[in-house]
Amino acid sequence: MLENHDIENYISDYAIDVQKRFVELFHFIQEIAPEASTKMSYGMPTFDLHGNLVHIGKAKNHIGFYPGPHAIETFQSELVGINFSKGAIQFQNNQPVPFDLVRKIVCFRVMENKEKFRLKSQKKN
Repeated sequence: MLENHDIENYISDYAIDVQKRFVELFHFIQEIAPEASTKMSYGMPTFDLHGNLVHIGKAKNHIGFYPGPHAIETFQSELVGINFSKGAIQFQNNQPVPFDLVRKIVCFRVMENKEKFRLKSQKKN
């Protein structure tokens, strides 16, 4: 299922259909950001690329997607009809995951983290 046992344990108490959605989203993000590693951070499965990239978390009726406030602000116009807050987007269990939007946000976060890393590296030199 997943390579990380902590992440497997995290989703094990989901209903089977929700586990499948979660794993599908998890693998989708891995495909978009193959250079990112995975870990548990803030108690949630996290993709890391020069720092936290995105988190995904479970809730009773949705999967939480946490790309950070700047990403949500940037894509706010595309979040019509989706519950979101300053730092979180909710993918309701009874609605399809908007994979095109997830792709855009993850690609944005990859570029954002790589640029921050590049600038930080330049300052050191």
